[in-house]
Amino acid sequence: MKQFEGRCAVITGAGSGFGREFARIAAARKMTVVLADVQKDALKAVEEELRAEGVDLIAQPCDVANEAEVAALADAAFKRFGAVHLLFNNAGVATGGLTWEASAADWQWVLGVNVMGVVHGIKAFVPRMIAANQEGHVINTASVAGLLSPPLMAVYNVSKHAVVTLSETLYHDLRLEKARLGVTVLCPAFVPTGISASERNRPSHLERGREATASEIAAQQSSDKAVSSGKITAAQVASMTFDAIETEQFYCVTHQKIMPSVRTRCEDVSQLRNPTDPYAHKPDVASTVTTTSRGV
Repeated sequence: MKQFEGRCAVITGAGSGFGREFARIAAARKMTVVLADVQKDALKAVEEELRAEGVDLIAQPCDVANEAEVAALADAAFKRFGAVHLLFNNAGVATGGLTWEASAADWQWVLGVNVMGVVHGIKAFVPRMIAANQEGHVINTASVAGLLSPPLMAVYNVSKHAVVTLSETLYHDLRLEKARLGVTVLCPAFVPTGISASERNRPSHLERGREATASEIAAQQSSDKAVSSGKITAAQVASMTFDAIETEQFYCVTHQKIMPSVRTRCEDVSQLRNPTDPYAHKPDVASTVTTTSRGV
């Protein structure tokens, strides 16, 4: 897809991070924009910024884990603008810790937003986008955690691997139907966004209900440090994503330094090899993670 002016972009998780930058680029390319976010104050701030620039938009609070709310978002978008050309299934949350320490609430929360949020977006928007028979593109935000399986990130890893395979299958299904829609799965590494502070948006009925374990604290500290020290900005990731849309690139991996690790993982699978230790070349990091997660 190369024509953007006068077309419509729908963006979930639009109140911060990648979503906010997607909205800014879409606006700069003279698109109409549908903004959605569960965090109302953040959503309002982006809405006011873009309205001040004269952008024609809708801003609608939306919990993507709720199918009815995503369906209502789609209804509002098609009613107002008639068609949707870019669908950014971008909303996401994160939690960490040892695999066996994650609570049922952790799984419900993260999979509800990261996986079912994408599922709901596809279900609500894609059939209408296909029926419109116009050029369009679906962008699903995954992560390098959808290509690798680092420790202390089981819940998040599972959710992002699901987004990758869901996106791959969507790509094949659209080709099968000869639909005029492209697909990109976005796989960034650590970028300074609000993802490390996801707990601010955890719904009350899915709270842990207990103190964080040593491994959960270690995972949070590691995430905070990695995110805050990220060298690539959310704006740069958004720009790379729009480049991928224009060139019909499916995998958008923003941090090329991780590709050797991706190749190693693929080789592990193809050679029936046990998973390679992701910290094998960084024993100091491995030692720190192990010691901290054990609380010693």
